[in-house]
Amino acid sequence: MTDAIDALLASATGFDWDAGNAPKVRARHQVEPGECEQAFFVEPFIVAADAKHSQREARWYALGRTFANRYLYLVFTMRGSLIRVIGARTMNRKERRVYAQAQARHQTDPDV
Repeated sequence: MTDAIDALLASATGFDWDAGNAPKVRARHQVEPGECEQAFFVEPFIVAADAKHSQREARWYALGRTFANRYLYLVFTMRGSLIRVIGARTMNRKERRVYAQAQARHQTDPDV
């Protein structure tokens, strides 16, 4: 993660779920809001800027996993101090490979 997103996530006070984003995430890919939240707290959590979709607001995508080891691809933005998940789905094969490499590095050096 970059220092900028690290600072934003460190200052986050919670998640922003409403009638718009929670049902959409659940209906499209059967991902529960609680699963999305869990992914932010399991290491490694890989985040990168989503410049292509950041015209109106800064967006990021992330690779993470739940407490039950469900591997998720997430798209989110920050609304003030709240994390707003825009979309979530199970990682595809390429994303799983990237995440597995990050897990291996993390096991060797947790500060990476």
